[in-house]
Amino acid sequence: MPDQDAAAPRTMFEKIWDRHRVLERPDGQVLLYVDRHLIHDGSEPAFDMLRRRGLPIRAPERIFATPDHYVPTDTRDVTAIPNPALRAMVESLDRNVAEHGIHMFGLKDEGQGIVHVIGPEQGLTQPGLLMVCPDSHTSTHGAMGALAFGIGMTEVTHVLATQTLWQRKPATMRISVDGPLGAGVTAKDIILHIIATIGAEGAVGHVIEYAGSAIRGLSMEGRLTLCNMSIEAGARAGMVAPDETTFDYLKGRPFAPRGAAWDRSLAQWRRLPSDPDARFDREVAIDATTIAPTITWGNSPQDAVAIDGHIPDPADEGDPERRAAMQDVFVYMGLAPGMAATDLPIDRVFIGSCTNGRIEDLRAAAAIARGRHVAAGVTAWVVPGSAPVKRQAEAEGLDRVFLEAGFDWREAGCSMCLGTNGEIGAPGERIAATSNRNFRGRQGPGVRTHLMSPAMAAAAAVTGRITDVRRLAEA
Repeated sequence: MPDQDAAAPRTMFEKIWDRHRVLERPDGQVLLYVDRHLIHDGSEPAFDMLRRRGLPIRAPERIFATPDHYVPTDTRDVTAIPNPALRAMVESLDRNVAEHGIHMFGLKDEGQGIVHVIGPEQGLTQPGLLMVCPDSHTSTHGAMGALAFGIGMTEVTHVLATQTLWQRKPATMRISVDGPLGAGVTAKDIILHIIATIGAEGAVGHVIEYAGSAIRGLSMEGRLTLCNMSIEAGARAGMVAPDETTFDYLKGRPFAPRGAAWDRSLAQWRRLPSDPDARFDREVAIDATTIAPTITWGNSPQDAVAIDGHIPDPADEGDPERRAAMQDVFVYMGLAPGMAATDLPIDRVFIGSCTNGRIEDLRAAAAIARGRHVAAGVTAWVVPGSAPVKRQAEAEGLDRVFLEAGFDWREAGCSMCLGTNGEIGAPGERIAATSNRNFRGRQGPGVRTHLMSPAMAAAAAVTGRITDVRRLAEA
């Protein structure tokens, strides 16, 4: 794996890809070396495949595990999980990591949390690494200048056995967002605006590099949110070039390099950003001043509208197939053409997930909840993305803000983002969620999900309807 930094101008993605290339087949498939393999409580099928084939794990020291998908968020007691199948998924992870000597942040470990939250906060995620995980939102880790993407169970088995993975090289796309962000506009609004602009399939076959002054101005938490939802635009991965924001965030974290190793790593990381003359297969430019606080109205993240806008009218859609699909969505979501985004009442609020469950997200939501109360008839949950986030929030008194405002304060986990742990809404409920997908049935059969930022979700909780957070922030 030779270092080709002195070659022709390359993108950041190409530099990382080249450093991890082991060999290439005539059909174009490339064997890549994997630096970090993250697994969670849905990984049992891969371990079963290994056992059936009698294969050992190649590099257990490069694998890190945590239970997140199937764990309850009202307790840390695995035996309290009522569904025996879900309980078995969590318990199997305990057995597998113990058998193979894999580092695990267990359910009662002080570092436990959603896999895409604990990776960065533990310092496991680092610039220049190639990282994989059996979860589509592995793209999150690209915010720190890593090449990270989700893989299927057969691929998980291959990585466990060989620490390598066959992949076909994707194309490159640069999305530049330049200009000042307006009041109330967050990373969640940026990515929803991007997906609405290019479509849910707009980046298929590409790795996105986010660039521009608005991106450079984001905190690390904001960049993680941005890259998390790259998959919702169809991208293989999303990335942000590492800079001082990245290095300041990473330094001193448990698994980050230290001493002389830090200095050597830093020198390498500074060479990672795309070369000035590097060419991308596709370029997209977005004016940051056109982005407003944004919500989704349909069953895809591309169905998004500014909070001061109106739900589109299917009759205005020229494509008959798209028009029919919109009409079907309107029936499912209980929408009327042309209605204001702020006309939608809310039954439930979920603040959390690997998209928006970090400390910055909880601070933003608490700022809106402070001194207010959840509206009558609304159920509101706050689910920290990890145990460290929960402890920090409690040290800052954010838990008391939420509890006094009538929110439920939960343990860390994926929870209602996808509801695989049984925490779902009731049929017909309209939910304001800070998660990454608004697909039908994702938060429960018949549930109507609207995606938005943490501050917007908190605003919906205290007003009982989708609300322009800028009005509450000014109050």
